[in-house]
Amino acid sequence: MTRTRRSLTRKRPSGRKALLATLMLLVAVASAFPLAWMVLSSLKTPAETMQVPPVWIPHTPTLEAYEKVAGVVNVGRSMWNSLVIASVTTAGILVTSMMAGYAFAKYSFRGRSLLFSLLIATMFLPPIVTLIPLYRMVGSIGLNASLAGIIVPNLANAFGIFLMRQFIAGVPDDLIDAARMDGASELLILFKIVAPSVAPAIAALALFAFVYHWNSYLWPLTVLQGNADAYPIVISLSRLLSYNRGAVNTGLVMAGATLAVLPPLILFVFLQRFFVDSIVGSAIKG
Repeated sequence: MTRTRRSLTRKRPSGRKALLATLMLLVAVASAFPLAWMVLSSLKTPAETMQVPPVWIPHTPTLEAYEKVAGVVNVGRSMWNSLVIASVTTAGILVTSMMAGYAFAKYSFRGRSLLFSLLIATMFLPPIVTLIPLYRMVGSIGLNASLAGIIVPNLANAFGIFLMRQFIAGVPDDLIDAARMDGASELLILFKIVAPSVAPAIAALALFAFVYHWNSYLWPLTVLQGNADAYPIVISLSRLLSYNRGAVNTGLVMAGATLAVLPPLILFVFLQRFFVDSIVGSAIKG
């Protein structure tokens, strides 16, 4: 009886692990299914997209839908515009967030807590509330209908400052004091000592910022005022909505969506290790 009980207690954890692994697999499949369906549909022929029951895997994969997208939308120009907007904005957010986060974490000055609380409060403002004030500010400095008008108001981010402040606070003060005694400037300490120590957080913030501004729609549409040459890919692909009424054009719409999602997906593949490390690190600190 004792041996039987021991064997049962040994089998229970393995059974729980198997159940947990099965649940994780189901969640992963459910999450990846829309992406896989989109890519596969973009490779189908018009006849396969209309077939009932649906064809899961195209029998004769074709890039015809991507060629049609290139005829409807200036893909190269739009992708370049999106790349400029997302890359420059992300770089600006990283620099300002690290500098402000370093100041909030390691400097003691009057009103620091109040100022940080006000900064956190801005995170709860819906973007639509600040749309009109930002639009008027951009117009007053002559940046309407330009990529600069999209980028400049987003070069600082409250969430980025908060994230950097939380991670930088964990960097030992003795390490920073030793660098100051050696004559290092504050910028050198920030970018040569502090930044490598919080690399996972920087990678996570870069991923969040790039994906958000790559997919941004309302703000670029408001600023550009019909300047189609400066449209990012997300706005340019809205022209494909008129093709979505017929099932025969499903592949065309899916091809455009696939093109739009590829750059953020590639970036995530490169930064996923740092992204996971940042989540694990924040959980341990919590």
